[in-house]
Amino acid sequence: MTSQKIGYIRVSSLAPSTERQLEGIGLDKVFTDRASAKVTNRPQLQAALHHIRAGDTLVVHSMDRLARNVEGMLRLVREMNDRGVSVDFIKENMSFTAGSEDPRSTLMFTMLRAFAQFERSLIRERQREGIALAKAKGTVYKGRKPALNAERTAQLRKQAATGANRSKLAKEFGISRETLYQYIRIN
Repeated sequence: MTSQKIGYIRVSSLAPSTERQLEGIGLDKVFTDRASAKVTNRPQLQAALHHIRAGDTLVVHSMDRLARNVEGMLRLVREMNDRGVSVDFIKENMSFTAGSEDPRSTLMFTMLRAFAQFERSLIRERQREGIALAKAKGTVYKGRKPALNAERTAQLRKQAATGANRSKLAKEFGISRETLYQYIRIN
């Protein structure tokens, strides 16, 4: 059996275009998830991990597409390498080859993921500060604008009540399944 190059793509549910990831790279099979990085249940990642075999290479556009934090990233790469699978990150131009311990790659990998995690923490901190400031000024923090207006919400609930497929409804209304369930739950 010959080794394969398996691609994994993750795009945010808000940004559905997968075109810029892994474009022009010869891959034998590609698995694509449409989910935020904070979502831990990524069925296509699990399918890719089950499909991939020793000698294969998992190709990912960038580190942040595979995992959200350093621990998760290191664990996935280590598990793949232990199974004889190499992992290539295109954007960072980094490869973690099974059976090879390259201390420079490991150091760079850990540092890049630590910086990404630090940046995400700073963003959250600034967001909390902005909310607190708005509340202190008497401005009511209302969060994100609703995805659906009252008319679309009524249409969604009506179709959901008839037993329509939830995944198809979410796609039709341009929302995630979680958002769909939130709209259905609200009285």
